[in-house]
Amino acid sequence: MKLFGTSGIRRLADSSLLELSLKTGLAVGKIYPNVVVGCDTRTSSEAIKYAFTSGALMSGARCCDAGVIPTPTLALAAKEFQAGAMITASHNPPEYNGIKLWNADCSAFDTDQQQQIEDMILNNSLSAAKWSEIGRSCSRDDAIERHIEHIIRNVPTATKLKVALDCGCGAASVISPYLLKRMGCEVIALNCFPSGFFPHPAEPTEANLGELLQATREFSADLGIAHDGDADRMMAVDDKGRFIPGDKLLALFARQRAAREVVTTIDASMSIEEMGFKITRTPVGDTYVSDRLKKGGDFGGEPSGAWVFPENSLCPDGIYAAARLVNIASHQKLSRLIDEIPQYPILRGSIASDGVKMTELNERLLSLKPTSVDSIDGTRLNFKDGWLLIRASGTEPRIRVTAEARTEASVHELYDKGMKTIKECMKGRQEG
Repeated sequence: MKLFGTSGIRRLADSSLLELSLKTGLAVGKIYPNVVVGCDTRTSSEAIKYAFTSGALMSGARCCDAGVIPTPTLALAAKEFQAGAMITASHNPPEYNGIKLWNADCSAFDTDQQQQIEDMILNNSLSAAKWSEIGRSCSRDDAIERHIEHIIRNVPTATKLKVALDCGCGAASVISPYLLKRMGCEVIALNCFPSGFFPHPAEPTEANLGELLQATREFSADLGIAHDGDADRMMAVDDKGRFIPGDKLLALFARQRAAREVVTTIDASMSIEEMGFKITRTPVGDTYVSDRLKKGGDFGGEPSGAWVFPENSLCPDGIYAAARLVNIASHQKLSRLIDEIPQYPILRGSIASDGVKMTELNERLLSLKPTSVDSIDGTRLNFKDGWLLIRASGTEPRIRVTAEARTEASVHELYDKGMKTIKECMKGRQEG
């Protein structure tokens, strides 16, 4: 049984997750005896956090509680510890929760570190410390202020901009409104209070941000900003009230950063290659982007809204990204900058599935006669005028489909073929 997905441990919040959190705390504490832990706003987060903390303390570790904070705030706080643990399910629905683990350099636990923790849990090689060696807990309440000060030092303050902000009642509620006001912005706050009952799905997609789109237009805001549940993601709306696709935000940040080498995922638009950057592709997941940036690169991100600025942190930081975007908008209209970036028709979707036989699926996909195939994450079929990617989600029981082409007709054709192929495999499995 695999415990870690593409972004830590993530599953339905129930007694099994509570037990797993206790064991994860025991395992982490055995290796890293000084740990900081934080959580998002989900109704289950405190219970899961206390289970993890109990495990860490029983291992003999010292465990410090940083309270309700965003993931990038926790990652930054981990610099003063040997490891950090964030209790969150990020953009998943509110009934989910999970654990993300961080190193002292603000990078997520890599594959080897995750495997070590996983092996300790699954092999039942966990034991509590002697009563005289059980760890002590502590708390700290300065992580948010330190994160704000860190950003203010590194991002020039903005002129008087009007910003519509949707925190989705997630962890960004405790920092983003205050940061933007400190930067000199007038903030139109939407859902900027911490609550485990999200007013709309936590993933910051265009379909989920109708209220932000409307507010940006009605209040004539210079831009709109949205976060997911733990604020490692940031998506945006321009001054014309248009949702900015993640592929365009990727290009915008790379241009404004004057990046030469950009690290992005296999599902990002092919247009990024045509803009003069040296591109390195990784599997989908911000952990892979951050891990590759350790070896070099000026900027990294993925179209889902995770942006990694190495000079800031190796953790995707939606709060820092928001400040950078506000700074960009204080000098030029976002709508003009966005319109200058090339774009091809792209479709992203998914289908619920507990898995299909990938060998059978790949055989069917190859019948589409691609010019080449990439398999660093799922199967990406490259064609003369576009590409099709089919991969299993690393965070949900779903199969994700992405297609891009130079024309609307071609992208719909590719996408429909992908969906049809998956459904045929699922049907054949059920009949078998």
